[in-house]
Amino acid sequence: MLLLLFAFVFFAECVNNAVINTTDHHPETLEELTSDTNSLVEGDILLNSQLVRDIRTRRKVTTEPLSVKDNRNAMSTVWPTTHIPYEISPEIESRTSDILAAMEMLSKHTCITFHKRGTEVDYVFFQNGNGCASYIGFIGGKQSVFMPPQCSSGNIAHELLHTLGFQHEHTRSDRDQYIEVVQNNILPGMENNFNKINGETFGIPYDYTSIMHYGRTFFSSNGQATIIPKDSDVHGMGQRQKLMKSDIERVRHLYHCDDLKSNSMTDS
Repeated sequence: MLLLLFAFVFFAECVNNAVINTTDHHPETLEELTSDTNSLVEGDILLNSQLVRDIRTRRKVTTEPLSVKDNRNAMSTVWPTTHIPYEISPEIESRTSDILAAMEMLSKHTCITFHKRGTEVDYVFFQNGNGCASYIGFIGGKQSVFMPPQCSSGNIAHELLHTLGFQHEHTRSDRDQYIEVVQNNILPGMENNFNKINGETFGIPYDYTSIMHYGRTFFSSNGQATIIPKDSDVHGMGQRQKLMKSDIERVRHLYHCDDLKSNSMTDS
């Protein structure tokens, strides 16, 4: 059952290499995490209710293993605007500076900007939760980003990149050239968090230090590495301090930032 599958996860991403703690944490149900009928994959990606129902329906009618697309919000779309409204729940107003810092990481080098919501129907809503979590891409309406106290500004930026439509770096279809996933060290039931996804890379090289990359021990059952880089000189894998050049380039490509700049210059 899908809810039971994720009941073993500690729903948080730490600043550097996150280690899933199964000894002193009492797992919450998904309802406790999100207060609705959403579900979660890869530790921080929310699936909307319709996709969860689709997954459950398929499990009832076929014994075929679920594909990568079944396990993610593969139907997500980019936001229809680069000027994204946001609202902060009153209960986390004290985290406003962290949220603004995260948004600045994105807007400083891309065409994505954020502004306080006025009357917009579609907007990002920052609220408290039991773990850092977000949807993939635009879903419309009030779109939550969950951020408990342990979420740093870098964690929030990571979640905002999910909100803009980006998956984790380690799930790229070409990842086997760069990392080894150690299946024997993964928490039982969490193997799907390491599935590969066929997605657009824009020709941007694989980046171990991307803010969207897992750390070495994410979802480890024994404290040993679940991801081993094939480049022995790699440092900073799983970092949550800043966007790397690759992260910025991906945003600029997906949201056609250079085209917008050219159009703006032409209009002027």
